[in-house]
Formats: sequence, structure tokens, C-alpha cells
Amino acid sequence: MNLEQLTVKIYADGAELTGMIEMAKNPLIKGFTTNPTLMRKAGIADYKKFAQEVIRAVPDRPISFEVFSDDFNEMYAQAMEIASWGGNVNVKVPVTNTRREFAGDLISRLSSNGIFVNITAIMHIGQVKAVMDNLRGDAPAYISVFAGRIADTGRDPIPIMTEAAEISRTRSNTEVIWASPRELINIFQADQAGVQIITVANDILNKLSLVGKDLGDYSLETVQMFRNDAVKAGFSIPNS
Repeated sequence: MNLEQLTVKIYADGAELTGMIEMAKNPLIKGFTTNPTLMRKAGIADYKKFAQEVIRAVPDRPISFEVFSDDFNEMYAQAMEIASWGGNVNVKVPVTNTRREFAGDLISRLSSNGIFVNITAIMHIGQVKAVMDNLRGDAPAYISVFAGRIADTGRDPIPIMTEAAEISRTRSNTEVIWASPRELINIFQADQAGVQIITVANDILNKLSLVGKDLGDYSLETVQMFRNDAVKAGFSIPNS
């Protein structure tokens, strides 16, 4: 395993400004993604203010911000506003609304107007194909497939991600994102599947220093951790 040989691009996924600024210092991080759930967890109260702070702090890499209406016309208006915030901004649009209505017309309207869209919450190949059928013009697009959530259902996401990446290559400026990874190995799996981008939370990115670590050394450090914690806790087992 060699991080320098990866072709998949690593995007940091989060909504804490300090963490995003710190990750921007790492040359391995090629972009950033956010979503309303991450923002809520981070205590963000002013959506636009936060977004503008992020854009000022990281002006040189792609950043995704998501619409949050459940009405397609309102989504369109929100998307146009978000897209105006910066040249490095792309707009996340859910593949359906909460009524399971497909966002095809919205995708067509935005892409035909040159908006860089990131179609999110995709789970199966049928959705990938439907999104591709509705992209218009040559505006860039991301197709965000939630591989981690697919795996959560007991399904192997790799065949789906491989096929999605192949489909994306039939349109220029279109890339598949391996979203919601659960562990560091997913970065290498995404690379092997031919996926162009993987979005990774900071808690997983903080493990990048472990790549290639000697397993014997890692075993010893684990034994030392268990021993040290037992001593610190003052554990004892009295003789019976």
C-alpha cells in the first residue's frame, strides 16, 4: 500500500472549520465536502456565513455545499445561490426528495445552466444511470454513491462502485465519489475500483500515518496499550 501511488482523489468530509483548515495543509487532500447533518452536529447556525468562511479559508480546492429544501423549485433557487458563492463551489443535490420523487428535471435544469452539481445519496446503479441520463451540456458533475451505507446492508459495494465508475466515463467532466467510507482500507478499495474520488471523515484521515506500518510493531504497541491501561486503572485479581 502506497499513498503516493493512488489515483483516487481524497476529499475531506466534515463541517468543522478548524478541522477543514488543518486538513487543507495536507497535500493529499484534494477537496472538501459537507452536508446539513454534519453542519448540525458541528453546531452551525448560519449556513451561508459558515460556507463563506470555508471558501475564504480554502479558496483553491473544490468544496460541496448542499441544498436542503424538499421542493424542487426551491432546491433550484438554493442551488443557484450556493453556486454564486465561489468558483470552487459545487452544489450537492439529493437524488430524490423525501417523497422518493426523482430529481431528474432539477439535475437537467442545473447542469444545462452550467452549474457544477454533486448528486448525492445514491445507492444503486439504476440511480447512477438515471442521473447520467439527465445531465445536460458539459458542466462538471459528481455522482456520489454511498458505498459505506451499501456495505451497512450486508452488500459488497465494490461491484457497484466499479460499474458506477465505468458508467461515469461515458460523459466528460463526470466523476464518481465513494461516499461514507467506514475504514481506511476503503481508500485503497476505491482506487482499485477505478473510482475517481473518495470523501473521508477526519477520524479516518487521522489514521493515514498508519498506512504501511509494521504489523509486528503495531501488535507490540497494542499489547503495551492494554498493559498501561490496566495499570492506570489499578486493576487486580485477588487470589481465591
